[in-house]
Amino acid sequence: MNALPFDFRGETLHLLPSGALHWPAPRTLCVADLHLGKSERMARLGGPMLPPYETEETLTRLTQDIALTDPATVICLGDSFDDMAAAQGLETTMTDRLASLMAGRSWVWVLGNHDPGPVNLGGSCRAEYRADPLVFRHIAEPGAMGEISGHYHPKARISLRGRSLSRRCAVVDATRVILPAYGAYTGGLFCDRPELERLVSSDADMLVLGPSPIRLPLASSSIRPARRSSST
Repeated sequence: MNALPFDFRGETLHLLPSGALHWPAPRTLCVADLHLGKSERMARLGGPMLPPYETEETLTRLTQDIALTDPATVICLGDSFDDMAAAQGLETTMTDRLASLMAGRSWVWVLGNHDPGPVNLGGSCRAEYRADPLVFRHIAEPGAMGEISGHYHPKARISLRGRSLSRRCAVVDATRVILPAYGAYTGGLFCDRPELERLVSSDADMLVLGPSPIRLPLASSSIRPARRSSST
């Protein structure tokens, strides 16, 4: 497993190449911002037509990560569905896949801003989830300690051999971890944007995704984009 281990609040966590977070000690897997049903919602609201395969692709990735880590608990860190109609309108084949993944595990749906209500798929729905010394919530709160969150879809822009590359990443400092979006059709917010910079310390790091994730100082993201690429 080409995961990137890092220490956080006295615990060893692993960022997987997919963007999932594995906490081996309590056998916990955490994923943020699945946004299942995004293509259906966009079509329903008159937006651009996207190939309707993102739910299948996202669940395939999740299936692989669950097989790899064998978690006792899975935490979906908010915006698991693109809206509540998307949750209620999942195809039977997709709800069956979810049911198979959930079987025999504690499954926690942390509520997000896109899915601010219960889902009828089993598991437990919570505003936040605490497992000392960590707290899991959708949107980071100023002053929080030991916080794992999502929402911002962070990504890094880095220079490699004279080329500018954009990659999803987690942002980490001594008090918080902000995870990348896990869903297939999710955009991102460059991690040196003010929305993210105001939440983390100046010595924060980026955990940049790839076949083998790497850790870089946030300060090395020196190419600042003119604007964010998409909404969260």
